[in-house]
Amino acid sequence: MRFQHSSDIWRDFPELVPGVLVASGVSADVSADDSILELGELAAGRLETSSEGELPEIQAWRRAFSKMGLKPTQYRCASESLLRRFRKEGALPRLHPLIDLCNAFSIAYAIPVAVFDISKISQYVEVRYAAGDETYLTFSGETEHPPPGEVIFADAEGRAHARRWTNRQSGHSAVRDTTTDVLIVAEALHETAGKDVESLMARLSDELAAVWPMTPPEYTILGPAEPRFEFPA
Repeated sequence: MRFQHSSDIWRDFPELVPGVLVASGVSADVSADDSILELGELAAGRLETSSEGELPEIQAWRRAFSKMGLKPTQYRCASESLLRRFRKEGALPRLHPLIDLCNAFSIAYAIPVAVFDISKISQYVEVRYAAGDETYLTFSGETEHPPPGEVIFADAEGRAHARRWTNRQSGHSAVRDTTTDVLIVAEALHETAGKDVESLMARLSDELAAVWPMTPPEYTILGPAEPRFEFPA
């Protein structure tokens, strides 16, 4: 299997820095509370002096959404939506220890972090512009068809595992209690994205090994020269 961005995405967003990680042995019967609380404190500290919309990480995604023809305050990247909720409510809902941990990393770094159940992916995931015939399954079970030109996470069967790039994930490949193998993707566009994504992925790899009985998962930082990450099915 593989993960990659299309050449069109690299052409249009050369500042993109994606980090990709694959982990096996995930389960729902663990606690990541200590790390989640610590990461939440980091996010709260940043929000004491700036709103989420003022953070450079979020501003970069707003510019990207505008470039895609989307109204940034109507369609927010995942990290902005999480930070917005965290600022208003003081906490995020608990769904699954892995999702909760990745959401905590997302608000601490203000970087979108997506998690996919590998067993629900066909052959590959490519971040690309939609052709218009792909299918997207909502969490409520409805099927949508992203319009041509929308940035999606697509697999070999034409499923869109995310819409509007980092705006909405699909219910089809969402992490469940039965999930064991996952693909985790963090993407950033801001000026210090290189070092920030590297820091996020390194710490996330260590945290996964600390919470679940696994060796620290390997991760990679992609770029135009090395745009593909291959991993076992």
